[in-house]
Amino acid sequence: MISNEALQFLEDLIANNNTEWMHANKKRYENYKKDYHQYITLVLNEMKPLDKTLEPLEVKNCTFRINRDIRFSKDKSPYKTNIGIWFTQNKNSKNSPGYYIHFEKGRSFIAGGVWCPEPEELKKIRKEIEFFHDDLEKIVADKSFKKEFKELTHDDTNSLKNAPKGFDPNHPAIEFLKLKSYTASQKVDDKIFTEPDFSKKIAQKLIALKPMNDFLKRALETEE
Repeated sequence: MISNEALQFLEDLIANNNTEWMHANKKRYENYKKDYHQYITLVLNEMKPLDKTLEPLEVKNCTFRINRDIRFSKDKSPYKTNIGIWFTQNKNSKNSPGYYIHFEKGRSFIAGGVWCPEPEELKKIRKEIEFFHDDLEKIVADKSFKKEFKELTHDDTNSLKNAPKGFDPNHPAIEFLKLKSYTASQKVDDKIFTEPDFSKKIAQKLIALKPMNDFLKRALETEE
């Protein structure tokens, strides 16, 4: 589980998000990073038997840098104050489907799928749905998927108003075809991250996304 020391480090970083404080607390950051990596190891050990595509992953493939990219942001705070973990089904592909864990006080969630694929990748996914929409419909209707994630993320920011170019606006799966990202997410209580069996609980939730990820991986690996 996430240690109280790691959580306190994040709390203090929120109040002191600057390089001077970070340099003065380098030892605390190093301890936090060790905790972060241990946290990844525990979840990864639970996930690998459930999804064999994760076998090649090492801790280094699942981490995020604590430094923020502030080049195009009004918020110039230099450091992230959340914990993020990404388990990809293909570590050699930038937009391979995967599983995401996000700890942030009051805003924690888990998610998975493919977020903001490149145009050619998005076209491949849509083509797969165009011809095999029954497969995707079966996946999102499955009781395990619905229990944990209910549906694919579908809102104004993630959906076109009209059918994408080259696709029939009367296609039976047009609402799937209009999506720009193919993800699903679930808000989770912060306290689950501090429970002794958190890695097992998180893995059991995330694995409900495997059929969706497998479908997306199949689409992306299809040759034109």
